[in-house]
Amino acid sequence: MLYDYISNMEFAYPLAFGLFILVPLLIFLYLRNNKKKPAGIIVSTTRSFGVRTWKNRFRHLPFIFRLLAVSALIIAIARPQKRNREQRTEGEGIDIVLCMDVSGSMGSRDILPSRMEVAKDVAEEFVRSRPVDRIGLVIFSGESFTQCPITTDRNTLITQIRTLESRRFLADGTVIGEGLATAVDRLSQSKGKSKVIILLTDGKEDPPETRLIDPLTAIEIAKSKGVKVYTIGMSASATTVIENIPVNKGRKNPAIDFLDEELLRKIASETGGQYFRARDKQGLQYIYKQIDQLEKSKVEVKVSQRFEERYLPFMLAALLFLFIEWTLRFTVLRKFP
Repeated sequence: MLYDYISNMEFAYPLAFGLFILVPLLIFLYLRNNKKKPAGIIVSTTRSFGVRTWKNRFRHLPFIFRLLAVSALIIAIARPQKRNREQRTEGEGIDIVLCMDVSGSMGSRDILPSRMEVAKDVAEEFVRSRPVDRIGLVIFSGESFTQCPITTDRNTLITQIRTLESRRFLADGTVIGEGLATAVDRLSQSKGKSKVIILLTDGKEDPPETRLIDPLTAIEIAKSKGVKVYTIGMSASATTVIENIPVNKGRKNPAIDFLDEELLRKIASETGGQYFRARDKQGLQYIYKQIDQLEKSKVEVKVSQRFEERYLPFMLAALLFLFIEWTLRFTVLRKFP
């Protein structure tokens, strides 16, 4: 406890420690005065002077307490204090929705350990780098689903990203249009000045019969809501053969997935965003950094400092040491001329 008290201590006037030069000076003067020849008296015998008592042994004790008092006073003059720093991040953020493909092809290992794991890791890094933005998460496969509403709760969002698995709950297929439309809907009630969607997929529109919104319709919805869409095509090559665990009996195994770059470019260009191609984890990290630079938030970091003065204990200690010195000097250890 004492160590923590001292280790967290700072001094407002550290130059005051130069006063410690007085301590060896006081010791020198004390020793010199003790060596002065005392007054002489005539006695019949010196036998009693050879007897050592407790007063003889502790005759230097008052001076020791005086040194302690001076030392405590110097520390108090240096003004010890504890500094508490509080940092608060404020600013005008951007509303962002991560729209991520979780279809079966995202389990492909052409980008190790898998496309899905890499996409999750990099998305988490991006979320941590945006301290004042409101961010949500939409996933899609054969249907779309809001995994996490737009929020400033980073821990909840990151937990939702980490738990993603390719095609765990959603129907089989790839509905880029419905994923985009769901993401736009998440932003429709937003009051943010800037609304952004980052859409990541590794395939093409492969809808089931239950599809409600096609990609072209989704583009028009995004444009009408003033939403900017950045699209990312993720795969090591344009065509990737993967092992596809069939959900519907009509699907083949293995399957060939094609990356529809033309559609992704169209979505980005018509909404004012950009299209990027990610062939590995480093490439995806670079893409997110580019988007981070393009969509800058107004961030203001406020640092406040609060000082807790700690000189009082040393002042009280100095007074206590002086009191003990004077008490000893004029009572039990009193000298007679």
